[in-house]
Amino acid sequence: MSHKSNTMVAPETQAQWFTRVREARQTETKEDYVELIADLIANHQEARLSDLSARMGVSGATVSKVLSRLKDEGYIESQPYRSIFLTDKGETLARACKERHQIILDFLIRLGVPADIAEFDAEGIEHHISAETLDIFKKFTP
Repeated sequence: MSHKSNTMVAPETQAQWFTRVREARQTETKEDYVELIADLIANHQEARLSDLSARMGVSGATVSKVLSRLKDEGYIESQPYRSIFLTDKGETLARACKERHQIILDFLIRLGVPADIAEFDAEGIEHHISAETLDIFKKFTP
């Protein structure tokens, strides 16, 4: 079933949609960093600023700024020249991000999207998907 329409939605509705997208963009960086820190710890027993910088493709100064914000918000603990660790709050967010990513990835692969493309697409979709849509995706994946 296709849903096509040439009519525009009410301005208030469209404003709500754009607001939601802007809010998702604001949390995207936080979620990406927390998820990457969890992955680094799981695979290398530590997460370091230099690893984050290399994997995010940004400067150490940029990573440092983000880490400072994550620390202020209670997602990480760190000390100068030491590894970075997730707090309970950070671990909870990382698990939620991982689960959401996996549901989307599984759904895309089940649709026939090649794994490498599905992985790339899931990375973007995971920050903008509604809980309702995610629940529907979950129903179609093993």
